[in-house]
Amino acid sequence: MQIRRSNERGHANHGCLDSYHAFSFAQYFDPQWVEFASLRVFNEDRIAPGSGFATHGHRDMEIISYILEGQLTHKDNMGNGSVIKPGDVQRMSAGTGVLHSEFNHAETQTHFLQIWIQPNQLGLLPSYEQKHFSVEKKQGKLCLIASATGAEGTVKIHQDVKIFAGLFNDTADLEQTACYLLSSQRFAYLHVARGEILINEVLLLAGDAALFRQTSNIQIKGGKKAEILLFDLPADR
Repeated sequence: MQIRRSNERGHANHGCLDSYHAFSFAQYFDPQWVEFASLRVFNEDRIAPGSGFATHGHRDMEIISYILEGQLTHKDNMGNGSVIKPGDVQRMSAGTGVLHSEFNHAETQTHFLQIWIQPNQLGLLPSYEQKHFSVEKKQGKLCLIASATGAEGTVKIHQDVKIFAGLFNDTADLEQTACYLLSSQRFAYLHVARGEILINEVLLLAGDAALFRQTSNIQIKGGKKAEILLFDLPADR
């Protein structure tokens, strides 16, 4: 298990956008942190009210948006228009090319995770999908939110990847634990979106990440208002 602390990430503050980069992105470049398996971008973004990303393009990338606080209005040239809120997971397959915009039209800050995964095939037809996952589905366990097959009501990613989300908060009379068995031919990336939690007995705080290479057992416990995302990735993409 390799730990990367929150303050070791790249950081860019543009005033209306405050962004932390787990991997090389825009003006931030670190040859040791370009990608992890098929996970290419993992940005933690905070967008000020009345701000956002004007229309821009993407190609040959699976783009996942996971809202933590606030809301984000999405529009694209495929005809999709929606407001993404906490609990929502948005997947956009850029494929041969897509144009879209994202804005925070609310009066409060939007806090979300922007995730890019390299697809297993280039030149796909662009597509869009958005689904909601309730607190109940994620409380005290790992809830599958994205997969290659779209199983269990998940959004479908064009890559051999599984993404889980979980909420863990121990109280005096309740201990919430989970264990994830990782295949010897797989990698895993675990991000703490907020709160704090013990991962294999190591305390991780908001913004921290744990990386696993061919590890068989990931133990999750001791959560304090913790929200985590876990990625099960192919070792050879």
